[in-house]
Amino acid sequence: MRKNTALWTGGFFLFLLILVAAFGSSFSYVKEGLEGKRLIFPEAGGIVSAPFPPSADFPLGSDHEGRNMVSLLVMGAKDTLLLIFLITSIRYVVGVVLGAIASLGGRVISNFLNVWDQIFSSMPVIFFAILAFNLPLLIYAENRFWIVIFSIALVEVGRVGVTIRDQLILVKNKPYVDAARTVGLSNFGIAKNHFLPTLLPTLLPTMLVNFCFDIGRVALIIGQLGIFSIFITMQFVEVPPGGMYDLVNTSFNWPTILGDARKDIYTAVWIPAAAAFAIMYVILTFNILGEGLRRHFSRFGM
Repeated sequence: MRKNTALWTGGFFLFLLILVAAFGSSFSYVKEGLEGKRLIFPEAGGIVSAPFPPSADFPLGSDHEGRNMVSLLVMGAKDTLLLIFLITSIRYVVGVVLGAIASLGGRVISNFLNVWDQIFSSMPVIFFAILAFNLPLLIYAENRFWIVIFSIALVEVGRVGVTIRDQLILVKNKPYVDAARTVGLSNFGIAKNHFLPTLLPTLLPTMLVNFCFDIGRVALIIGQLGIFSIFITMQFVEVPPGGMYDLVNTSFNWPTILGDARKDIYTAVWIPAAAAFAIMYVILTFNILGEGLRRHFSRFGM
């Protein structure tokens, strides 16, 4: 483990990420940076309007409202990580349940997982997301947040389910399991004495490694959605003087900063660059951590 550089590096990156997400919003510098100021009057004279380029006062520049990009990234870290973990967790919970049912003889579920896995292994998730999430029925849905969350999670649930099913079937067909059935051992006894002792040392490490890699995949997907101005946290708000409603974002999560990336890249490149770097940091963190865990478990033949 001492020579496992990837595990230590990924763990350190994750520690920094958790610190920022958990405690970053409590710093006065971060709170002050959210107080936007669209105009600055330099001592040399003149007027400078937002967005402001990187400087001593704005290390990563500002957005169009004059808010410090550092503050926006720190405030959005918690929401971004919660979204990513929520999507990935739903994917694995559903995948494990469907995979377990398929391994016990559920042919319909097994065939469904195969078809689902083949469809989305050949079609990029972002294509499906752009087509589905721009449908008027979904845009104006009352529970849009949960619909989008579950849609992204379920897109690749087939891959998780197939992996779980195959490993369970591999253990199910072992000779000692057949012998246990022959001597009249109950299903609970078989699961307790044979399935769990065999699966836990191999299945859990594999799931943990894949979970880390999937977090990186989900982070990339929601980042891509942000570039196309498709946000998860949106709701209708009344626009003054009243009677009109607009669909606006309600969170500081990082993909929302990429909403105007195609325009900002020509006028204020630091805005999408800061959000892209933050998302890339998450992807690299969990990919490095996943690789470190894979190397660690492989030493024990897992």
